[in-house]
Amino acid sequence: MQVRACQIDAELGTPEARRSAIRWLVADAASDGADVIVFPELALTGYGAGDMIGSDARTGTGAALAELKRLADEHRITIVTGLAVLGAGGVLNAAVAAQPGAEPIVYAKRHLYGDYEKALFVPGRAPSPIFEVAGMKAGMLVCFDVEFPERVRELALAGAEIVFVPTALPRSESARFVAEHVVPVRAFENQIFVVYVDHCGEDERFAYQGLSCIAAPDGTRLATAPADQLAILSVTIEPGDYEAAREQNPYLQELAESRLR
Repeated sequence: MQVRACQIDAELGTPEARRSAIRWLVADAASDGADVIVFPELALTGYGAGDMIGSDARTGTGAALAELKRLADEHRITIVTGLAVLGAGGVLNAAVAAQPGAEPIVYAKRHLYGDYEKALFVPGRAPSPIFEVAGMKAGMLVCFDVEFPERVRELALAGAEIVFVPTALPRSESARFVAEHVVPVRAFENQIFVVYVDHCGEDERFAYQGLSCIAAPDGTRLATAPADQLAILSVTIEPGDYEAAREQNPYLQELAESRLR
């Protein structure tokens, strides 16, 4: 699987400018043969856009999902991005996977972070669906979700081999620790790949940590973005290269066997 991860600048501004950049990046990734492209949390509006995020979701959820589906169909690529969508109970902070020839898959963030998010969104209640990309089983989380080991483990136990994590991680010392250490540990302890994609720069409310990465089952970061600049990460994932790590650290197998004892 060829993965493209796009750490985009929070200063991109209007939703129109963001959507234009996303269209260009999708076309570029597809022309290079990427199977999947991943953008940050709330990439279409910007994370710090406040009440405008909910307004956009209430009036434009259908149009946004249709546009992502059109791009996926046109370029024959899976697009994973953060997007606010209108659900039955209110506005959801979601990750969306748009795949060629299929309806978009939506996962709603289950662990909302801080008063800012809790004022804008209602939490999701269900695990991510498991779907296939380039022969690998995939799931999705959103930002704070990945900091709960239970959320990643339940996807691994459901068969996920790779988890895509659109993120809006505000800059701090603890945020740096999450990006540099927690994310690779989640990959290691579940023997999966984790694609963790943040913004960089600043908007009117937040400064972002950057440090997007693609982590492997042996805990290595196959690619890492800088803290303070736009970056495009491109990695070809070969699951078979990590069989030795899985044999040495058979956590999921041990869990399955312990349930039979």
